[in-house]
Amino acid sequence: MRSLRTDAERAEAAALVQDRQRWLTLRGLPVPARADIPALFRDPQAEPAGLFEDGLLLACMILQREPDLGRGEGPCLFLGHVHTLPDRSDDMIRLITLWASDFAARLDLPRVRADALARHPLDADPIARFLNRLTDMGWDLRGSGTGQTGERVARLELAAEHRPGLDALVGCSVHQSRSAADERSVA
Repeated sequence: MRSLRTDAERAEAAALVQDRQRWLTLRGLPVPARADIPALFRDPQAEPAGLFEDGLLLACMILQREPDLGRGEGPCLFLGHVHTLPDRSDDMIRLITLWASDFAARLDLPRVRADALARHPLDADPIARFLNRLTDMGWDLRGSGTGQTGERVARLELAAEHRPGLDALVGCSVHQSRSAADERSVA
């Protein structure tokens, strides 16, 4: 897992997002309609990260440390706009789950949060099967609400947990910048 810093890496992530959205559309599954998600990965102000294997980008996401989600639920690492290569979702989501839990713990954040687009009731397919897989991986479903792009989402939460042996499976070179609160306490 590493930060996507170059224009080429960001463009590769935007292309992966477009491929994934096309794949979802062909299967009649929901894709965000209110935001240009590929453009978010090209934005120099964003903090995209990618999961790579042998130089191939397998998944990408936008990381937010301690975002104001308007939920009053305390600090977290927020995984925004998580996209995987088509047909490789479950394995990639498992790795992202393990990595995010460990990364949040290393940042001294108590939890990880993410949203999943949910246009249907949470107990109806296609979202119900996906949410069941996520809860089997350790995520807690915290209901539904309006996400960052204004669309209905399922709200997910995962406890941060140090995973000392994870480096053997997932190397990490994501930039570990300090939070704004940490910066103020140093000044």
